[in-house]
Formats: sequence, C-alpha cells, structure tokens
Amino acid sequence: MADIAPQKQTNVSKQPDEEVISPWREAWKGFRRNKLAMVGMGIVLFFILLAIFAGVIAPEGINDQKLSERLQSPSASHWFGTDDFGRDILSRIIYGARISLWVGFFAVLGSAAIGSLLGMIAGYYGRLVDTIISRIFDIMLAFPSILLAIAVVAVLGPSLRNALIAIAIINIPNFGRLVRSRVLSVKQEEYVMAARAVGMRDTRIIFSHVLPNSLAPIIVQGTLAIATAILEAAALSFLGLGAQAPQPEWGKMLADSRQYIIQAPWTVFFPGLAIMLTVLGFNLLGDGLRDALDPKMKK
Repeated sequence: MADIAPQKQTNVSKQPDEEVISPWREAWKGFRRNKLAMVGMGIVLFFILLAIFAGVIAPEGINDQKLSERLQSPSASHWFGTDDFGRDILSRIIYGARISLWVGFFAVLGSAAIGSLLGMIAGYYGRLVDTIISRIFDIMLAFPSILLAIAVVAVLGPSLRNALIAIAIINIPNFGRLVRSRVLSVKQEEYVMAARAVGMRDTRIIFSHVLPNSLAPIIVQGTLAIATAILEAAALSFLGLGAQAPQPEWGKMLADSRQYIIQAPWTVFFPGLAIMLTVLGFNLLGDGLRDALDPKMKK
C-alpha cells in the first residue's frame, strides 16, 4: 500500500480580541493628554484639600483679633499679613475656601438637578410642555444673571444660604436649555424608538436611556458653572447680600478691605488671588472635560 502523505495542518493563529475601551476610560486618556486640563485639576484638588483640612492647616483662628497687629504686612509670623482687626489673612483665606466651594458645588448641584429635569421633560414631550418651559427659560435669561440674583436675595434677605439659592435659580435655564437640545437628538435614536415600541414607560426611557446619554454635556456645564457660581457668590458678598461678617468669604473680605487698598494692598490682593486661581482651575478643568467628552473635539 502506498503511503498516504500526511496532510499538512496549517495552524491559524487566532488574533487576540481587541481590548474594548469604555467611552469614559477613553475620555480619561484624552483628558490626561491635555496639560492645561491637568493643571486645572491640580488647582481644584489643591483648594478642595485646603477646604477639607482647613482646621489643621490654618495657623490661627478665623476670628482671633489682635488689634496691636492690625494691617501688618506679610511676614514670617503672618505669611499673608493681617487685616484691619489684626486677623491672620492666610487663615481666613483657607477657611474661605470651604465657603466658596460649598456655595459653588451645592448651587450648581441644585440648578443642574432642576434644570436637567425640566430640560428632559421639555425635550422629550415637546409641544405645549416644551413651549411653556422654554418661555420660562427665555424670560429668566432676558435678565442679567447678577441682577436676577440680587433681586432674589433682596426678596429672601441677605445671607449666604439665600445667596446660594439665588445662584442656583439663575443657573437653571443654562442647564435646562442644554439638556433640552441634547434630548431632542437622543430621543430620535433607534434604541429610544425601540423602547417605545415595546411599551416601556416614558419615565423609564428618560432615566434609563435619555439621561445617561446626556451626562457628558451636563458634567462639562456643571464644572464651568462652579467657576461662575464662585464669582457670583463673591459678587453678592461684596455687595453685602451674601456672606455676613465675620464669615471669611473671599468676596466679603474684598469688600471689607477696599478702603485699605492703598495703605495695605495685601488685604485685597490675596483674597482676589484666591478667587482668580479657583475660577481659573475650574475653567481649565471644564475646558479639558469638554475636549475629552465631545466627540467632535477628539481629533
């Protein structure tokens, strides 16, 4: 019998499956490549840590008055100098980070929650509901934001809590219109139409499909809105409508020290610098998040 030549077996090496990268992980990789965004995140984290550990870092109490040391220039004993009551400016700025970040975070959290909910309802249901909600947004946006905030605080009364409420109210239309435009495009997607076809309830569609696909612009807008909220809180406190003495709010510190701008410029410089750096950090962070989360910017 003739030998049957063994057939050659070709070993086809299987290519390993390509690693599936989630959109959020891909966004983080893009974010890390943005140096300015990393700088912004570093500034924000610095002030957050400053606020958390203020009780440990601050060299003195925020209301420790030493009239014999009033309006002292920066020195080894008082790095940022003292104010007109002899209080350590560095300690007050450190504790002021708590107030500014607290107002910024919670004001934006409230406006994002209410504005996003109204925007989703307006964009999803449309027609009369959309018309009513959109006209309310247009009316609110017709007024300059700071004037509307002053009007709200004037009705509620000057205090830091009422300033927070006012800032939250004036930022609702920004989130509402942003989410509405996003929902108008998302609700036309096939998966949303399929969910409707199988009889899924509207509330489930909104919170299971529409909201998760609208988170990226909300996150970006929220980060940028925190910077605006900190500025607005400082402006209201500067006008005497926000934080009240002896609270160490940066805007209030500027208002109390403006008469000493020539005699003791450090009393104005350091609170202003704290506001500038915080706002800069959140703006750089927000720009980086926009570039990382927006598909049009990934190129």
